[in-house]
Amino acid sequence: MTKLTGAGEDALQRIADLPGGGRALGAFNDLRNRVDELGKKVRGIDDLERRIVKLEKQVAELKKPPRKTSTSRGTTRRTPTRPSS
Repeated sequence: MTKLTGAGEDALQRIADLPGGGRALGAFNDLRNRVDELGKKVRGIDDLERRIVKLEKQVAELKKPPRKTSTSRGTTRRTPTRPSS
């Protein structure tokens, strides 16, 4: 592992020594930072999608017509009251 690390460091040093190499390394570092930022934003999108699904379900429930209660009222037949004579 140390040999690999040392070889990588040597390669980076050689690139930096080339004309325009430092500029290229700076661009790679900027690219790495931007990719990290994009990764964070994408993870945030997953959370937003979950929230949207939840809200869509709530809206669908609100759009449903209210259910009629099934309380059956028995109709009682009223007999007219007769005035007493």
